[in-house]
Parts: sequence; structure tokens; C-alpha cells
Amino acid sequence: MTTLVLALVAGAVIGLALGGLGGGGSVLAVPALVYLLGFTPAEATTASLVIVTLTSVTALTGHARDGNVVWRTGLLFAAAGVLPAMLAGAAAGHLPQAVLTIAFSVIAALAAVRMLRPARTGPTGPVSAGRAGAAGAGLGAVTGFLGVGGGFLAVPALVGVVKLPMRRAVGTSLLVITINSLAALGARAGTGTHLDWAVIAPFTAAAVLGAWDGKRLSHKLKGGTLQRVFAYVLLAVAVFMLVDALL
Repeated sequence: MTTLVLALVAGAVIGLALGGLGGGGSVLAVPALVYLLGFTPAEATTASLVIVTLTSVTALTGHARDGNVVWRTGLLFAAAGVLPAMLAGAAAGHLPQAVLTIAFSVIAALAAVRMLRPARTGPTGPVSAGRAGAAGAGLGAVTGFLGVGGGFLAVPALVGVVKLPMRRAVGTSLLVITINSLAALGARAGTGTHLDWAVIAPFTAAAVLGAWDGKRLSHKLKGGTLQRVFAYVLLAVAVFMLVDALL
């Protein structure tokens, strides 16, 4: 019963962040699975991809209905990341767990710092295939290696590189996250990683419901309140994971 409650609470928090911010929520899925639910880092990164994929699809439908998904840009961005996501996903299964934990904590800390920086906005402009492709490839590699959706990197890249307005960048990032996560899952399908569906299923269900609430919450909070609170929580988790891995 305790495990079920923890899975539901953790899933709801991650769904809120993913639906409200267009990314970032998946970064908490791995530490939640490891420290609250007893998964190994390898199991957690694979389970996280399942959770992120299903939750992102749910959040994507809402943003698409509102016209905030730029499909051509998102598909171009994601296409560049498919192969890196698959290669990194396959490589991650052969690395020591401590290496995965340290790498994850560093990326999480960088994500938190990035979220605390003032958001940049820019006018919609023509998509540079080269720049979008390079950014998409890097994002795909991070997704495959660490089992995260990468929205915390996709949103600033879509704003800064592709010049999308913030609201469209959030919606489009969910398309990129979905495709990259599916590619990474495909690469891990034959690795024999154990998945505890009794935990993953309620975790995912809570995250999906949370994603809908997160989207509504994002319209009510002013000044990026949700983003700042989440960033501080994420930074604390990253520091804890790094200390735990090094000691």
C-alpha cells in the first residue's frame, strides 16, 4: 500500500510539471523510482521512458488542440535525435550504475539552473535545418542515455535556436519528447531490464492525470512560479543524488 501511494504521489507531481512546463517533470521520475520505489538506476531510466512517453502524449494532445504545436519544426527537431537516442539508450545498459547516477545528477542540476534563468522569447522565424538538427541530436542523446524526455533542454533550444514563441515551444517540445522517448525505448527493448508494472502503471496513470491539471495550472500562476518551485526541488534532488553516488 505504501508503494502504491508513493507511486501515485510521485506520478502526480511529475505530471503537473510536464503538463505545465512542457518538460522538466521527467527529470524527477528517475530519482523518485530509485529512492522512493527501490528501482536500480538501469531499471529506473527504462521505466522513466515508459512514463514520460505516455504522459507526453497526453499533454501533447491538449497543446495541439490549442494550436501550440509546430509540427514541421518538431518533427525535424525530433528526427535528428532518433538515432542518437537509440545509440545512447543501448550504451547506457552497459555502464556502471554509479556512472549513470552521477551523470544524471549533473544533468538535473544543469536543468534546474537553466529553469531559474529568465526565459528568453523571440519572434517566429525560418527554421535553420542545420542548427535545429544539431540541437535535436544532442537532445536525443540525453534522452536515450539518461531516460529523460529532455524537455528542459528542448524548450530553450526551440526558443533560442528555432525562434519559436515560448507557448509554442512548450507544446512542440512535447512532440520531440514523445518521439525521442519511443526511440530510446526501442533501443532498450532487448536488454532484459526488469520492469515492475505494478508500480509503473499507477505511477503513469497519476502522471497522465497530473499533466492535464498542470496545463490548466500553467494559465493561472504568474511569473513562472511553478517553474521556480520545481527548479529548486530539482536542484536539491540533484545535489542529494550526487552526494549519495560519491560517498
